[in-house]
Amino acid sequence: MAGILRKLSCSASTPLISLARVNLKGFASAATQGSPVREYVLTERIGEKKNDLGDAVNEFELDPNIGALIITGEGRAFAAGADIKEMQNLSFSQVFGGGFLSHWLRVTQCRKPVIAAVNGFALGGGCELAMMCDIILASDKAKFGQPEILLGTIPGAGGTQRLIRSVGKSKAMELCLTGNQIDAYEAEKYGLVSGVVPADQLLPKTLEIAEKIAAQSKIIVAMCKEAVNKANEMTLQEGLNFERRLFHSSFATEDRKEGMSAFVEKRPPNFEDK
Repeated sequence: MAGILRKLSCSASTPLISLARVNLKGFASAATQGSPVREYVLTERIGEKKNDLGDAVNEFELDPNIGALIITGEGRAFAAGADIKEMQNLSFSQVFGGGFLSHWLRVTQCRKPVIAAVNGFALGGGCELAMMCDIILASDKAKFGQPEILLGTIPGAGGTQRLIRSVGKSKAMELCLTGNQIDAYEAEKYGLVSGVVPADQLLPKTLEIAEKIAAQSKIIVAMCKEAVNKANEMTLQEGLNFERRLFHSSFATEDRKEGMSAFVEKRPPNFEDK
């Protein structure tokens, strides 16, 4: 695909956390015809550099041309999760001191929208990575689940906390306590994903969403994303007050003036991210 500037990969023989050649793409506005202006191909393995994903997010966030990011996998898995053979002999101190998957949290801290395009299995850490993203789009072949209970442990990278916020307590409890998987259509029914498309249409549909977001004012998109995310952390009244303050703040931007002027004048807006 056009626009590849750099590839990052690690090559240790035994993977602990494999991102299954996860692709992270950064998209600019429609002026680029939807081509990624930057792309990373990531494979994280035990004993090697663990911050490839975080480093890529950092670089994309600092790039003023990029308005949206897409994370997707290659092959049968969105992200493969953990290598159980490597994990089985780890001690408490190794796990506690290792910050298991904590570097993935950089995805949740990105001010630009991050879209997960789930092409296949998203189990365990793969499901947790998808839930760290702002929007999840799934192919009709996708599967979701938190199977850690079957291994004598529990989710360790947000599975119990983020799943309940998406599907509700009862379904989250069922998935976490049984290790059952759900398909893409059930995930959509419960609100875990925003949509399901045929596998061959997953990337085109995700690109369509990314391009539309990237065409908006980046400063206003960041405000809107922050307001939506605060709904999970605040009471309704606190959230309403927070939203109102950001709404008022938008009137200090040039892009708010441009957007409203363009609407009145019946022309496309020309946002300058100011």
